[in-house]
Amino acid sequence: MHTPLEPGLYIVATPIGNLSDLSPRAAATLSAADLIAVEDSRVTAKLLSHIGVKRPMVPYHDHNADRVRPELLARMRDGAVALVSDAGTPLISDPGYKLVRDARAAGIPVTTIPGPSAVVSALTLAGLPTDRFLFLGFLPPKGGPRASAIAEVAGIRATLVLYESGPRLGSMLQALYDGLGDREAAVVREISKRFEETATGTLSELAARYADAPPKGEIVIVVGPPGAAEPAGEADIDAALRAAMAQLSPSRAAAEVAEQLGVPKRLAYERALKLK
Repeated sequence: MHTPLEPGLYIVATPIGNLSDLSPRAAATLSAADLIAVEDSRVTAKLLSHIGVKRPMVPYHDHNADRVRPELLARMRDGAVALVSDAGTPLISDPGYKLVRDARAAGIPVTTIPGPSAVVSALTLAGLPTDRFLFLGFLPPKGGPRASAIAEVAGIRATLVLYESGPRLGSMLQALYDGLGDREAAVVREISKRFEETATGTLSELAARYADAPPKGEIVIVVGPPGAAEPAGEADIDAALRAAMAQLSPSRAAAEVAEQLGVPKRLAYERALKLK
């Protein structure tokens, strides 16, 4: 006999490979939910079969989210609705955040049941800095938009994490090398499954490895942050100060430029006075 759940929305993380990774709390929540919102009912049915239960399901994904969301919100007022993705933590690369936003706006309780995440799991396997990272989801598959997306994040001092498919892996790694330089990186695939693999090296090495050998399975690319930037010279400081002093006093401009370029405030202020 399952303990009844209070009405509301329950965000339930599901395994990204090994079904044994489903937590007891997640299993209990899915078993007691009045309705489960799913990406693909066939995938979730296998998970429910693994824990020996059957529950009502309704598809909720990019193509029907706007239409289905009002129905789910109505069900939450007097019943427990669980939200799952096909694998991992919901709201990562899916439309779930809108359901959470609208549930909170309607005064409906929202509870998270934490668990597996391919992003975090890949970071733990890559051996790259984890103190600051940026998740990019899936980048555009075509050359121009993809190059623009990479250029937008090239200067960010953080480890980058993104998803990619096997057939596009080689070209994506080459595009990352072209746009970011030869940074340290890792390709992590089939996390928690039988053929889990982590390949590490520079972007150029990994691009060559997978150029003619696209792998199968779910893939996460992890790219290390850029190396230390070259110290700003007087020309860089002066250019930044001229732009800042068009709107700010010398002291305010110096403070902002010092923080922006990582130079001593006293040096920036002295240059600002000379320029004035």
